[in-house]
Amino acid sequence: MSIVNVKNLNKTYPSFKLSDVSFNIEEGRITGFIGRNGAGKTTTIKSMLNLVHPDSGDIVYFGKQFKEYESEIKKHIGYSTGSVNWYPRKKLCDIMKTVKRCYDTWDEEAYRKYLALFQLDENKTALELSEGMKVKCNLLIALSHNARVLILDEPTSGLDPFSRDELLSLFTELKSHNAAIFFSTHIISDIEKCADDIVYISKGKIVASLPKNEFIAQYSEEGETLEQTILRMERGVLNA
Repeated sequence: MSIVNVKNLNKTYPSFKLSDVSFNIEEGRITGFIGRNGAGKTTTIKSMLNLVHPDSGDIVYFGKQFKEYESEIKKHIGYSTGSVNWYPRKKLCDIMKTVKRCYDTWDEEAYRKYLALFQLDENKTALELSEGMKVKCNLLIALSHNARVLILDEPTSGLDPFSRDELLSLFTELKSHNAAIFFSTHIISDIEKCADDIVYISKGKIVASLPKNEFIAQYSEEGETLEQTILRMERGVLNA
């Protein structure tokens, strides 16, 4: 069942344009949002969260228009970027005390579970965290208020291969609890490992939005890996 619907999303900048971006995010499925750097992934995600204001288009969560129910809907969205920018000299435990006041759905048991899983030390400051640990800290917040949809912008950025694999395995566990996971990446192997669906964007336009097996059946040539398929498609788009 689709619980997020993005339709005809447009945003124009002086040197870039997001053009009629449309796709759906399904409950209990992992959607990989793939595209090279600068393709429009972050602009799309920020438009979906009203962090930038799209010029036009409709965004619907759980059957409700985002424009009308933004505050209510955001309680059920977990959002994480590949970086963290809050209070570098504050301890994590103090940051979390402030953050959890923003969510009446905050789950302390879930928070403790993911704190242990990510091996984060509450007594460390953000300044003391490695880049990989900063990503995990952002994910910790997103996962601790029982969000129905996780929207993650380059969540594996800065993670070592072991931590990336651990995180992708966690995605698979979360979808078994009917969470919808939408994550952007330019790392095609991440898509191969865990995605159920693929949304492929290039030069601000959606090239394909399909279940992964249908994407492979429709676009892959015999003997190609998914990475080879997308690289070939990208060359075709750029040369068009």
